[in-house]
Amino acid sequence: MRLSRLFAPAAVAAAVPAAGCVSTNVEDFADAPRQLVLEEYFEGKTTAYGLFEDRFGKVRRQFKVDITGTVEDGVLTLDERFEYDDGERDTRVWTIEILGNGEYRGTAGDVPGYATGKVVGNAFNWKYKVDLKVGDDTWKVGFDDWMYLLPDDVLMNRAYVTRYGIEIGQVTIAFQKG
Repeated sequence: MRLSRLFAPAAVAAAVPAAGCVSTNVEDFADAPRQLVLEEYFEGKTTAYGLFEDRFGKVRRQFKVDITGTVEDGVLTLDERFEYDDGERDTRVWTIEILGNGEYRGTAGDVPGYATGKVVGNAFNWKYKVDLKVGDDTWKVGFDDWMYLLPDDVLMNRAYVTRYGIEIGQVTIAFQKG
């Protein structure tokens, strides 16, 4: 997801050191009642609604994303069109290799290196770094995304955002097919 201006400089400045980590293991979801197949879920049109909260729980930004997903030759491409509550618009295109056994590897324009992820049962864990524009600076921040397939094809995402290993905020997104 594109978050280049999600962080207002004041919000980032408020993100003083705090310990934050996720202790969930994706293997814990092996016996889930629903099975997520990422390329099947995202093929076609998907709409998402989300928000960014700083580490104190203050909502700093809200957004909508229209996503078009295509699958070709073992690659899932996600064309994401963001519209933020302040009227700003942005685009991100993910190119995600389907590696098999629930494993994925992806790239996007502002993702140095690769994002890596794994689906087990109804859960997907996706980890990557982003070169994030914050005011006049660019920060390298980490994302630890956890997505869960719920009833009625709702996919919930909770992303833990870190800088230097310190949690500076969280992003919550609800995806809906159609």
